[in-house]
Formats: sequence, C-alpha cells, structure tokens
Amino acid sequence: MTPVLGVTSSILGQPWRWRALAADGRQGWGDDDLVTQLLLARGAPREALDLHRTPSIRGFMPDPSVFRDMDRAAQRLADAVEAREKIAVFGDYDVDGATSAALMILVLRALGVEAIAYIPDRLLEGYGPSGDALVRLAREGASLIVTVDCGAQAFEALEAAHAAPVDVVVVDHHKCASALPVAHALVNPNRLDEAEDAAAHGHLAAVGVCFLLAAALVRTLRARGFFADRPEPKLIDHLDLVALGTVADVAQLRGLNRAFVTQGLKVMAQRRNIGLAALIEASRLTRAPTCSDLGFALGPRINAGGRVGRANLGVRLLTTRDPEEARTIAVELDRLNDERRQIEAGVQEAAEAMADTGRRVVVVSGDGWHPGVIGIVAGRLKEKLGRPVIVIAVDEKGVGKGSGRSITGVDLGNAVIAAKEAGLLAAGGGHAMAAGLTIGAGDIAAFADFLEDKLAVTVDRARDDRALLVDAVLATGGVNPALVESLEVGGPYGTGWPAPRVAAGPVRIIRADVVGNGHVRCIVAGDDGRSLKAMAFRAAETPLGQALLGAAPHRKLWLAGRAKLDDWGSRPAAELHIDDAAWAD
Repeated sequence: MTPVLGVTSSILGQPWRWRALAADGRQGWGDDDLVTQLLLARGAPREALDLHRTPSIRGFMPDPSVFRDMDRAAQRLADAVEAREKIAVFGDYDVDGATSAALMILVLRALGVEAIAYIPDRLLEGYGPSGDALVRLAREGASLIVTVDCGAQAFEALEAAHAAPVDVVVVDHHKCASALPVAHALVNPNRLDEAEDAAAHGHLAAVGVCFLLAAALVRTLRARGFFADRPEPKLIDHLDLVALGTVADVAQLRGLNRAFVTQGLKVMAQRRNIGLAALIEASRLTRAPTCSDLGFALGPRINAGGRVGRANLGVRLLTTRDPEEARTIAVELDRLNDERRQIEAGVQEAAEAMADTGRRVVVVSGDGWHPGVIGIVAGRLKEKLGRPVIVIAVDEKGVGKGSGRSITGVDLGNAVIAAKEAGLLAAGGGHAMAAGLTIGAGDIAAFADFLEDKLAVTVDRARDDRALLVDAVLATGGVNPALVESLEVGGPYGTGWPAPRVAAGPVRIIRADVVGNGHVRCIVAGDDGRSLKAMAFRAAETPLGQALLGAAPHRKLWLAGRAKLDDWGSRPAAELHIDDAAWAD
C-alpha cells in the first residue's frame, strides 16, 4: 500500500494512508466532485449518494415495529396516556440520559400527561435504577415507569419493581447479556435476540431509541382515534434534543444518527427549546451551533450537573417553560462546568502519573477521585496512549466506580460484561467504545489482569492497523475558507463519519509557541509563498509538539490535520488543527 507523500513513520510513529484507494494505490476518483469523494470514502454506496448527501429522517428512519417489544411499549404508554396515569421517567445523569428523559417528558406533556423525572445522584445512588428508587416511585403513585439510557442490566432493581408491583418499560442502547431483566417491555437495538434489521441500528444513542418509541406511541394513539379532537405532537421539533444526546454520547454518525444530527441542528438554530436557547447563550455562542459545539460546548455543560452538581439540572433545563428559570439553570451549569474542569485536571495528572503504558488495557484507580470526571479523564488518556483506558474512583468504603473508553476495533462493553459474569464486578455494562462499572477495591488488580488477557490480541491488532487517514494533499494556500466550506457540505462529521483530514505543505515553521493548556500555536509558510496559522492541541509535551517547537528554520514538514474556519478576525481565515506531522526533507 503506497503511503501518502511517502510517509511510513511520521513524527507520531504512524504511516499516512489514503482514506480511500484506487486499485493502483493512488487516490483515484476520476471526475467525482469533492463531496462525492468524501461520501464514498466514508462508506456511502454510490447508488445512494443523494440519500447521504442530504440525510433526512424520512430517508433513514425504520419502521419502529422492527424492534422487539417496541409495539408492546407503545401500547402500554398509550394506555397510560388515555387513562391519565402517573408516569415517571427514570434517566441517567449524562447528556444522553438527560436528553432522553426530556424528550419523553415533552412528548407526554404534548399528549396531556405531566410525567415526573427522576435522575439518580451520581455520588449517592450511582448509575442506573435501584430497587429502592423504583419502589419509592410506585409508592408515590407512579403506575408506569420508563427508564431511559439505563435498565438493560438492572436485574435486581427490576425484580423489586415487578414485586411492588409497577410496570416498567426499559428504553436503552447499552450492551445486553444473554439473559434479560424482567420488564413489561425492553426496547434496545443491542438485545442479543434482535432481528438483523433492528440490530443494524445498534449504534443509536438512547435518545434516538426514545425518538423511535415516541413515533410508535403517536402512531398507536392515532390508530385509536386519540387525535380526533386534538393536534398531534410535532416530534420533529424535538430533534435538537436527539442531536445533542447523539453527539454527546459519541454515537456513530452514520445512517439514521447522521440524519438526526443534520436535521436537529436546523431545529436548534431556531432556538425553539427555551432551555437550549439559554444554554447556547450561557456558552457564549453567537451563531447557530455546529456539531462540534454539541460535543464541546453544550454537552459538557449539561453533563456538569450530573458530574459535580445536582443531577436533575439538565432535565429541568431542557423541559422548563420559564425563560427566567432556564437562564438561571444555564448560568449554574456554566459555573459547574468550570468547577468540573478544575477537578478533572487534578485527577488527570494523578492518573497519568500511575498509568502503566506496558499494558494493552490501562487500568488506573485512586482513593477519593471524583467519580464525576473519571469518564472524561479516561477519554483523554485513551487519546494520549492509543489504547483502552479505565479510570476507577475508590470511595471511603472501598467501593470503586469506574469509567472506560476504548479505541476503534476493541469492544470494551462486551469485555466489561464478561468480567461481571466472571464475578469480578458488582455491576458493569456499556457499548463498544465506552463502559461503566462498580468494583470492590480488592478486585481491581484481578480485573485489570482479566482485561489484559481478554483484549490483548484485539488491542494489538487494532494498534498495528493504526494509521493516519488522509483525504487530500494541498499546497499551503489551498487551506482557505472556500475549502472549509466545501468540506463542510459532506458533514456533519463525528465518530463513524470522520471529519476530512488534509495534508498541507511542505512548510517551514516561522513561529511556534505554547498557549493555553499546553497547546502549540504555529505560523507556517509554504513553498507557494502563502502562510497559514496552525494549532496542535494539548501537544506541548508530546513528540509532535516538541518537533513543532524545535524545528530549525530551514527544515520542512508536511502537516496533517483538519481545516477549520477562524472567524475571530475582521474577515474569516482558514487554519489547520494539526493531528500529525512528518519531515519533508
């Protein structure tokens, strides 16, 4: 396989390869336009290019009835709506959980039912439904409980609810074991007994599954004549929530998810949701939010409530009718997000210091670490080390709460479920790229060894296959606003639908310095006489950052990264966010 620009080992020690190859080893697209090239390179079939060029809900949405228990769940919810039963929505404390709960509450509100929200406290109750919480909701009058983004592994809690008795509908997307907990209905595309057409949607976030359930519910009520004298709820108006939860949960942006985000961003730009509008303002966004904003500006602020504040703040914000309450909550979430950053920095420093980089799967633990930031720290370490990472916070009782992040090609969720079935975990589950668990401090070493044995071959294979994938090679002047605008047409980009990467150069480093939290800022000049601003984020102490900072004036490099629009100046300019570099001489 011919490497891009002959780069077989870059400054970060990886080859550069074309994202898509012609038979002769060169990028061979013939007369295809740029967007067509991008779509084909990301797996869009040529015969369905128009569908992927403008992804729509109609084009990608399946019949909800293909999912097991979907019709049973919709029928039970329809019964509750018609009888005006008291419904409780039990959600997770992360963004996917908050948006899932908010979506269900807003849809039920439009149908005339004011459902109550229950979000467990991360520190006091932990992840997922507990028997005590479900039974308490039943005693307070709830005859139907809908769990969202949790419940697939809640065997004991659902047994307690069944005995109460109270009906529970589980809406989840996390990996399921071969046995399922008792529930009135369990809707989850990752059930092991799902048919192929339903399992094909296993990449949906929980909020996407909730949207399908909402569609099934409206269809059921329509068939019963419920809307003879009232308007149907406009589910499309809630796609902003679906987009936010999908991106924040790092779900793969392909198929239906890409349609959710494409259309959801359009809804979000109209700022129909009072809470989201307030959050956009608190995030100091003056333009319509982008896909990147969902993951790096809005999502973290929603998350901050569940991580270091009050767990229900996110749902309250997304469901409030009161603009003043929305502004108050949004400002509080912004403050909590700043607090979260400070806590996270301390845990990350300690975790990095103890990480055993000789392991294929890195497991680190610490007494007193804040469990609200361990997932973020795991993600940062995973990116830095290039291997799966699990970070465990151990409390004063010796109970560890862990969060893991994986690399492409390594299914961490399945491994965690296997560890639970082997008796090493008190609780655990997740999906391919992320997992959560509860463990006794004395079992951490054995758990780490279990993961090492189970995943060593898979991790080695995934790391051996590692390469930097490039979509195009450009002269320095080719990285310009027109290019950025053209590339954005193939979006939205994210996990599973990667943003285009270009290689630019060769360039000389004119100036390089460290700014912010270890970012390397550069001004480079190309052989075409054009200069370009470039940034390598959190790279100051890495080989990449050191090479940029120490490059001699006469040495030339190729830079590979993402072309972005810098709109801070009087007129927009393009800049390059550097992923890697290679010496050109």
